[in-house]
Amino acid sequence: MIPLLTSKQIHEADAYTITHEPIADIDLMERAAYAFVNCFISRYQDMAAAISIYCGTGNNGGDGLAIARILTQIGYSQINVKIARFSHRESDNFKINFQRLITLGIPVLELKADFENPKEEGVLIIDALLGSGLNKPLEGAYKKLVNYINELKKATIAVDVPTGFFCEGEIPRNVEAIKADLVITFQQPKINFLLPESAPFISDWVAVDIGIDQAFLKSLHADCQFIEETDIIQILKPRHRFSNKGTYGHALIIAGQPETMGAALLSATACCQTGAGLTTACIPSAGLTALNTRMPEVMAVLRTEAQTPAINWDAYNAVGIGPGLGKGAESLALLKDALTNFKKPMVIDADALNLLAENEKLWAQIPANSIITPHMKEFDRLFGLHSNWWQRIQTGLKMAVAHKITILLKNDYTIIISPNGKVFFNSTGNPAMAIGGMGDVLTGIITSLLAQGYPSEEAAILAAYIHGKAGDDLTAGGLYVTLPSKVSDYVPRIMKLLLNKKRP
Repeated sequence: MIPLLTSKQIHEADAYTITHEPIADIDLMERAAYAFVNCFISRYQDMAAAISIYCGTGNNGGDGLAIARILTQIGYSQINVKIARFSHRESDNFKINFQRLITLGIPVLELKADFENPKEEGVLIIDALLGSGLNKPLEGAYKKLVNYINELKKATIAVDVPTGFFCEGEIPRNVEAIKADLVITFQQPKINFLLPESAPFISDWVAVDIGIDQAFLKSLHADCQFIEETDIIQILKPRHRFSNKGTYGHALIIAGQPETMGAALLSATACCQTGAGLTTACIPSAGLTALNTRMPEVMAVLRTEAQTPAINWDAYNAVGIGPGLGKGAESLALLKDALTNFKKPMVIDADALNLLAENEKLWAQIPANSIITPHMKEFDRLFGLHSNWWQRIQTGLKMAVAHKITILLKNDYTIIISPNGKVFFNSTGNPAMAIGGMGDVLTGIITSLLAQGYPSEEAAILAAYIHGKAGDDLTAGGLYVTLPSKVSDYVPRIMKLLLNKKRP
């Protein structure tokens, strides 16, 4: 996994690399500039394009000066630099790179704090004004310059972090920051890149390796981690010869009303297709024909509004409850029955979460190591309103620890919060999956993995990745939207492809 570091930890890692590689500070900056340029030229190949590089006078500005020099040296012919000299402070690396720059005759315009908006003829803007570590909103000349650059509405590429954007912590409302079409960030994404508040400021990002000491990065024990394919390959277990349906567990999906049987079918189908040895769906009796038609491999426990079914809870290794379940008296009775009698980990989703929000006493009955799967609104119903996603993560950490549960908070980068205080960001999935029923499929996948014996944290991590990866592969050909049923059908193929990459 990629450690997601705070600004303080990033500076620690830089300092450690400088001391122990060893490498001079200015040479590490040069390496970062070359990494930026290599990524930049892979996307922007017109060497005759007019490029304006806006630099501060700190180390981010030093990066920008080095980038301007390297681009010129490799043949980009219309580079100009604008330096925001809004104070007398200059970093040592800025000074060195400034001296290197002026020997090449690159046009440089210096902007003072009372500057007039410069004429801008560049078709590309590179933002190297301020880097990581910002802890207060922009004001004064920097705010004015950022607003001017944004008003230009030109393609903008940020060096490491868009100026004005917070790498971690709460992002203030109405924050002023560069709106970057691309951020080429160093070593790993910043935590806030992965939260929805980044959307107005970051259309796309790429992390480039600048050679920071990997062993030291791992030694920092970052609380937040970014999930990679290699992690999934390591966790995912193959199916062995001489195994049978009993080897892979029995899952129970409690879902659906007569008018929402689609949710039950999607969840039960995904559970079966993810590899549970046996899958049973507890559904309304009116839905039996639909279940048998769509998925004859799934068994049924039928229920009516008048009576809670007698369920042999000991027969199941995992239970998923909530998709399309409704919030009526019958649904509440089913949830209470499950929480009272099933003591193994459960997956609690959708209407079951809404019932929990309305019946707080039920929290005490949730089995340890269960997984709840809220989207943003469900999360706030459970734990109170939040004004931003950073707050939700902090609340999620408290609640996961307090209730000994794993929280899977749905997002572009789905967030898995474990009861041991770790936060994992999923790296798969795409906007084509934003359609009703996707969450039902995810619930089925998680329940199946729990039934097969995966620990809760691993089940949540695997499910989020496999679910998103199926959607990514299906939309790789350019589909505008992909249906949940197609994602579910594709899950076995994704699991096999991942297992094929596993080392013998």
